[in-house]
Amino acid sequence: RDGTEQADADAAVVEAEAGIGRGGGARPAQIVECGVVVVVDAEAPAPGRRFQRYLNPEREIDQGALEVHGLSLEFLREHPRFAEVADEFLAFIAGAELVIHNAPFDVAFLDHELARLGGRGRIADHASVGIALALARERFPGQKNSLDALCKRFGVDASQRELHGALLDASLLADVYLAMTAGQGDLALAVDTVPARAAQQLLQAAGVGRLVELT
Repeated sequence: RDGTEQADADAAVVEAEAGIGRGGGARPAQIVECGVVVVVDAEAPAPGRRFQRYLNPEREIDQGALEVHGLSLEFLREHPRFAEVADEFLAFIAGAELVIHNAPFDVAFLDHELARLGGRGRIADHASVGIALALARERFPGQKNSLDALCKRFGVDASQRELHGALLDASLLADVYLAMTAGQGDLALAVDTVPARAAQQLLQAAGVGRLVELT
């Protein structure tokens, strides 16, 4: 297992993989993997300060999602349910500034899982949320800003990313985030700018309350 020291007030890069495709349909959200990589003082990923769990969704995985992350129910049956790791996950991210590539997608899934448990609020009750994709679109308008495209743009080696994986993607995004914010100092800046307002609209669509602008 990776270390699970609390992220505290540092930036925590979060990615989640789900058991349904991005279209989603009417099916409930299912998290099948969550991964977090902590970045300290906007300098480098902190060795050992990461969180990763595979999760048993207790139902079949959609074919579309399986083709993205390759995590089958047969493999996931041997792993804990989200309910069994939720408190550990929330303790790890408590007070951190979350950096998420596509926050409305990932946070909506995480919030749904928390709502099923009850009594734990939402992700925004535990940490602030920033959208790396919103920053990338502001910096590189009209260009592809997928994680693969950003890795290529900033020279981050993504050769191992044959399939999506929460911890792998969080590690890659941490390197991209550091490259995008190089020399900026503080991790969280004011939110009264146009990029922040645009990002806030995306978060509000997913029901996320707080935003940290990544700039």
